This record gives sequence, structure tokens and C-alpha cells, in this order.
Amino acid sequence: MSNTLKPRLAEAVKSAMRAKDTARLGTLRFLLAAVKQKEVDERRELDDAAVTAIIEKQVKQRRESIAAFQQAGRTETAAQEQAELAVLQEFLPQAASAEEVDAAIQAAVAEVSAQGLSGGPAMGKVMGLLKARLAGRADMAAVSAQVKARLA
Repeated sequence: MSNTLKPRLAEAVKSAMRAKDTARLGTLRFLLAAVKQKEVDERRELDDAAVTAIIEKQVKQRRESIAAFQQAGRTETAAQEQAELAVLQEFLPQAASAEEVDAAIQAAVAEVSAQGLSGGPAMGKVMGLLKARLAGRADMAAVSAQVKARLA
């Protein structure tokens, strides 16, 4: 159980304080609060995988907020959310390339097809496999759309 992400977050908070970067500091504090809340709720120390899952959830929320704010014409609020998204993405693993995502989808579909599944049940199995393989490295909503197209 590696645990290098939490100390990196704490160090980033300190450096944001020193730099008096209030926007970055607010985002990082919000993220650390979410991590601490999860630890309190589960009564255990979180490893990097669990912290990454929290960051992914925050990133997904920011993406949805950006889309909603842009649709509503609130560009300054969308820009603020975009800045927060950039800060959060610094702590996610290196994003997978399109080729890596395609290869992972192809392998997962082949694996599930070998089990004799197709259609809806296959979609759930494939996404379960891909979630583990691409955790934090790909936008799972986009991956889901690709899998749906591949299974159709």
C-alpha cells in the first residue's frame, strides 16, 4: 500500500500558502478535506488508489459544472472551475493515450466475449475491467461511449 499522494497534497498546500496563491490553496484544501472526511468515515488511512478515486470524483464534478456553467452563459464561473480542474489534474496519474485506451477497450471486449457475454451484461463487465485498468488515466464517460459503440 503506497502512500505518496497525501504528502504531496500537503506539500502543495504549504507551497500555495507561501506563494499566497489563494485560488490554488482553496482547491487543495477542499481536496484534502474530502480525503480526511473519507478517512474519518471509513476509520482507516487511505492509500494512493483511494485518494486517486476521490480526485477522479472531484474532476468529474468540475467537468459537469463547467458544462453547466457554459450552457448557462456564466463564463467567469466556468473559468474558475476550469482553473480548479487544472489543479486537480496535477495529482492524477499521467493520462493514457488514445491508442492505450483503444487497446484496453479491445482487450476487455475480447476478454468478456470469450466468456460468452454480449449486449448489456457485457457492457457492465467491460466497464468493470476498464475502470480497474484505466483508473485516473482516462475520462470514463468517454470510455463508456467508446465501449457502447464497440459493443453495438
